[in-house]
Amino acid sequence: MVIERSKYVELLMQKRWNKKVKIVTGIRRCGKSFLLNTLFKQKLIEEGVAESNIIELALDKKSHIKYRNPDMLYDYIIEKTQDQDSRYYVMIDEIQLSYKVRNKEIDEDSVPEEDRAMLYTTFYDVLNDLMSRPNIDIYVTGSNSKMLSKDIVTNFRDRGSEIKVMPLSFREFVDYSGMEKADALEQYMMYGGMPLAVVEADEREKANYLKGLFANVYIKDIVERYKLKGDAVLSALVDALSSSVGSLTNPHKLACTAATLLDKTTSDSTIKNYLDYLEDAFLFSSAKRYDVKGRKYFNTIQKYYAVDLGLRNARLNFRQQERSHLMENILFNELIHRGYNVDVGVVEVAKVINGTRRQSQYEIDFVVNTGNNKVYIQSALNIDTKEKKEQETFSLHHTGDFFRKIVVLDGNQKMWTDEDGVVYIGVIPFLLEDYLRS
Repeated sequence: MVIERSKYVELLMQKRWNKKVKIVTGIRRCGKSFLLNTLFKQKLIEEGVAESNIIELALDKKSHIKYRNPDMLYDYIIEKTQDQDSRYYVMIDEIQLSYKVRNKEIDEDSVPEEDRAMLYTTFYDVLNDLMSRPNIDIYVTGSNSKMLSKDIVTNFRDRGSEIKVMPLSFREFVDYSGMEKADALEQYMMYGGMPLAVVEADEREKANYLKGLFANVYIKDIVERYKLKGDAVLSALVDALSSSVGSLTNPHKLACTAATLLDKTTSDSTIKNYLDYLEDAFLFSSAKRYDVKGRKYFNTIQKYYAVDLGLRNARLNFRQQERSHLMENILFNELIHRGYNVDVGVVEVAKVINGTRRQSQYEIDFVVNTGNNKVYIQSALNIDTKEKKEQETFSLHHTGDFFRKIVVLDGNQKMWTDEDGVVYIGVIPFLLEDYLRS
């Protein structure tokens, strides 16, 4: 049974012939190549595109190694797309394996030293040239941090169109697995949505696969790309982030945690750089703190979430299963998957404590921007007592505005609204349907 990634296929269909390179990015092994070379290709053929008009190159295949040379890659595609009356779809998998080639026609001594990088032809040059040709539509993927970093989009400026692929959403997981919804949530919360982990039936094999991805793929990619002397600090940081998903933190705090794990100190600046590396590789995502009343951001502290809970859990050997943090992480990923901009909300409220008036900060888990409107979302396992309900909704009642307020509860509860206009809904229906657009 094939895992249908209908959302991404539709995005690719919408972006056809937009005069830009379609750049399919996302964490390694999330299904980018399958999306492009199987699902999207199949859709094109169904739409009437001749298979001969789909040019495919996989630079990780031995038979295509010579096309890692950008000059040979360019010549091959030009040869295959000579008919100006036909339209061609060019799909290049693992584009990061293309290396740069020295232009021997130019005398290096005649070029200023600061400009000598321009003596080399790269795949950026090839793609920028090809996409100017009216009968060629270009799609590329890559599978390591060299390709997955944000800088590839920068290289194409406004001529690159990025499609960010995430691990399976809960809806995709339920549709594929056919499991009862409550059972599916437990499985998804434990093993996540990485496609090969999802299709693996044996739970021990799932766990081993996920552990191996961190150890043998992600960490090695980052060490290689940034030429790190070792992976000890990076590994300690990954452990610290995995242990504290959904918790407020900053580079200094993480540096202290990493130092404890390593039994040696490391600088805040090093941790800040490593955090950027992890985000560039799509292993973790950050959410900034936003002052709801002051309408400003706090730059000193934020939250980090794992892009996939299965990977996070495997990294911690499936310990530290705090359900409240896991549910918050799932909600964050789902909101990002739906294309929303998400912040962590802060509301300042004045209280009189022991006769003294004090300003205190209260958190709203997510402030979701939906165009000109906002939606405030609180993640709560339950509100089974009056005190618990007041605790979970206190910050929502002090936003000073009338935007929608939603409390997502653990379970499958149908949506209902209290006398103050706060909406309550179970996490299962919330994940299965986009109530923010209704």
